Amino acid sequence: MQRNDQAASEGLTIAGITYGSRLLVGSGKYKDLEETRLATEASGANIITVAIRRVNIGQDPNVPNLLDAVPPSKYTILPNTAGCYNAKDAVYTLQLARELLNGHKLVKLEVLGDEKTLFPNMPETLKAAETLVQDGFDVMVYCSDDPIQAKMLEEIGCCAVMPLASLIGSGMGILNPWNLSLIIDQAKVPVLVDAGVGTASDAAIAMELGCDGVLMNTAIAGAKDPIRMAHAMKLAIEAGREAFLAGRIPRKFAASPSSPMAGRVA
Repeated sequence: MQRNDQAASEGLTIAGITYGSRLLVGSGKYKDLEETRLATEASGANIITVAIRRVNIGQDPNVPNLLDAVPPSKYTILPNTAGCYNAKDAVYTLQLARELLNGHKLVKLEVLGDEKTLFPNMPETLKAAETLVQDGFDVMVYCSDDPIQAKMLEEIGCCAVMPLASLIGSGMGILNPWNLSLIIDQAKVPVLVDAGVGTASDAAIAMELGCDGVLMNTAIAGAKDPIRMAHAMKLAIEAGREAFLAGRIPRKFAASPSSPMAGRVA
């Protein structure tokens, strides 16, 4: 599947900045900050997302600061609104993050619908996105795999749309590649799979579909060996992107000999 844009294979460009890695990682669910640091390094990621309502990045001087393990001098910190269930709370959370991170503009918006599925509340997501864009934020947005609503978010001015592959933390992989393909085909901004990746093959499939990148947390942090899994995800993202650019052979219901028939010895 070919995209209208000609994004360079070497990097991922979001809001005018190009990053060397197309893998974005989360910072939660690790056993300690040292494991967070080692897994993030093994992933090769440049962007690490942080749940402002759950992780200390300077709000509390009495507890360990995540930024000591993943410093902003080395990584782009992507504040997110995990745990927000309405537009008002999401906007306030990211305005707080901007203050804590000295005017940082790149953020990840997610407004959840309920605690059981963590599926996005799209009406509140659209409302929050519009407010944040008007307030000068560069908004990457977690959304349903609905092509119509993904397009609406792009038209509001979001710098990337991030449809879920399956429920957050489920590890179910890509359940609806057709919807993802529709979103990718129409998008003029980067499309990144967010949520549901379980293992390296899921990440590779997302990239083979033509996604610009993948964001994941549980698939790495919840693995038996998070550091090794982080490295596996790095390789999967690279392999999937190369396969997408190379162009797969068409599927067909007939065999095709690998060796040429012409000139064969009888």
